[in-house]
Amino acid sequence: MANKQNNRNRNNNENMSVEEAGRKGGEATSRNHDRDFYEEIGRKGGEATSEKHDDDFYEEIGRKGGEARSKQRSNNSNGNQNRRNNNNN
Repeated sequence: MANKQNNRNRNNNENMSVEEAGRKGGEATSRNHDRDFYEEIGRKGGEATSEKHDDDFYEEIGRKGGEARSKQRSNNSNGNQNRRNNNNN
């Protein structure tokens, strides 16, 4: 099935699909760089973000993340309860 999808993503002249190019580029990057490289780009990205946004931005994303995590835990808890109920039947 994945092979059919790759064929659909290709142009008629058999060029690589955008998806394939992205995947291959990511693999090459990981082969050519070490942990220090990723730490450095992460640090630079964090600094750039903090220069562009104020405290309200961080409060908002923290609130949204907390709500999402709470919902996830609630869903997991409900799923566990359902599994326990099914096992008792």
